[in-house]
Amino acid sequence: MNAPTAIDLKEMLGQQLIEKGLVTIDQLDIALTEQKKNDRLLGEVLVGLGFVSESIMRDVLSQVLGIASVDLSKVIPDMVALDLIEKEIAERYIIVPVSFDDEEQRLKIAMKNVSDLMVLDRVHALVGRKIELEPMVAGEGEIKKAIDQFYGYELSVDGILHEIETGEIDYRSLDATEDEYSQPLVRLVDAILADAVKREASDIHFEPEEGFLRLRYRVDGVLRQIRSLHKDYWSAIVVRLKVMCLMNIAETRIPQDGRLSLQVQGHRVDFRVSAQPTTHGENIVLRVLDRAKGIVPMDDLGIHEDTLNELKMMMARPEGIILVTGPTGSGKTTTLYSLLNYVKSEQVNIMTLEDPVEYPMDMIRQTSVNEVARMDFANGIRSMMRQDPDIILVGEIRDEDTADMAFRAAMTGHQVLSTLHTNSAIGTFPRLLDIGVLPDIMTGNIIGVISQRLIRLLCPHCKQKSDPDEIESKLLGLEVEASKHSIYEAKGCEKCENTGYRGRVAIIEALRINNELDEQIAKRATLGELKATAKSTGYMTLADDAIRCVLEGKTSLTEVSRVIDLTQRLM
Repeated sequence: MNAPTAIDLKEMLGQQLIEKGLVTIDQLDIALTEQKKNDRLLGEVLVGLGFVSESIMRDVLSQVLGIASVDLSKVIPDMVALDLIEKEIAERYIIVPVSFDDEEQRLKIAMKNVSDLMVLDRVHALVGRKIELEPMVAGEGEIKKAIDQFYGYELSVDGILHEIETGEIDYRSLDATEDEYSQPLVRLVDAILADAVKREASDIHFEPEEGFLRLRYRVDGVLRQIRSLHKDYWSAIVVRLKVMCLMNIAETRIPQDGRLSLQVQGHRVDFRVSAQPTTHGENIVLRVLDRAKGIVPMDDLGIHEDTLNELKMMMARPEGIILVTGPTGSGKTTTLYSLLNYVKSEQVNIMTLEDPVEYPMDMIRQTSVNEVARMDFANGIRSMMRQDPDIILVGEIRDEDTADMAFRAAMTGHQVLSTLHTNSAIGTFPRLLDIGVLPDIMTGNIIGVISQRLIRLLCPHCKQKSDPDEIESKLLGLEVEASKHSIYEAKGCEKCENTGYRGRVAIIEALRINNELDEQIAKRATLGELKATAKSTGYMTLADDAIRCVLEGKTSLTEVSRVIDLTQRLM
């Protein structure tokens, strides 16, 4: 498909603006007349005349061209990208580097005219032909402002801390102002957020102690101390964080929640922010919700093929309830979104009720639980039932009312997905009984139960081979010919920041309910009886799946023992 010509683009842009009610026909005619006189881009003329704002023009151009736009006011500068293009070049061609992906060798640049091939060619020659350029639509004024902000200021955490130590903190400039980047603490907060995203942290902890501020990231499920900062910086950092996520900066005695969204490394990242008063000041934790990693296709979850087939078989049933169990931070939300992503289509109406919505998904109607509006899970399900859904996702079954409504939806021809806090898939049934769900209601209405944990993967660059000893062999089920099997242990290198691990994968036990299990559930069978019946149909426990990962060299026995109890395998 050929790129639109200047005339085609002009017509398409004008048509889009009129259809959206952003300009009138008269205003468009005036702009076209002015454009012919001055030989400028139509978008520039419309903005210059004050008919539309620069941000609106940016988004409309993005739709017309089919090229991503970027709001530079919400972009955290990328030092690597800025080093590739000097300020003089950026000012000459009115471009600004947004991010650089070292692995894919891709440089994202914001431009006022993404169709200007001459500029793209000059930049390509400057950065090297091996680097792929990805232009993004931005307004001229936004780009010029970003150039002034991004260049000329220290952007590394160490450099900013040195700058702070040699200067004074201007508390007034911690709010969003025209020259906010002149204040090092503004840049320090941005640099910490960008560093956490780069290290693939799931949470950022700002923890005030009596004499200092501790900064920790949760990476691959394990908290890691990154650095300690002077206590004097904390009050200013708190103010900046609260301003960014629209919290009350004057209130320090009660917990507060907030949210902010930024462009980090070229893509949108949301942060859910929680402030909690403590004896040494407010403790602030940010949950990192990276959309680029939050919604993973089912085939890319990294789970075993047999387990994947079980999940697909569960999703093939049109009515009933599928439960995902596991502790907080075990990847339940990612699994649920992957299941929804697998079945979503124009023919299916999918609705969700979450607390809160973490990752927006297209073609899916998502609703957040709202205590103020008395929208709890039970009332939310009742309301969604009138919206003609095919599939309903309920964030969590916490009480009898929610369980009753979820099972009622499953019994009336809907497929329901939800989460439950239990230690295993088999443990779901006594937990439901405890909530108040009768065995008669469970029978025939539960499609399956998925229980999961997240385990760290060994760093492929430094993992080292070892031979299992007697106890390890017993845990692995290798009493016979154990010497023929090797396992791997963590060592540590620069690639994994000397942890020995890089990335995580879910270990899953998928229990698909058949007629025999249904009958035992109705009779209130014991856990032992349910487990024996499930095992006879090929059911694999979390321990079985974890041991399989160890034998395949994906993880270590030490890591598996940290996450799940293997002691029963020694009995």
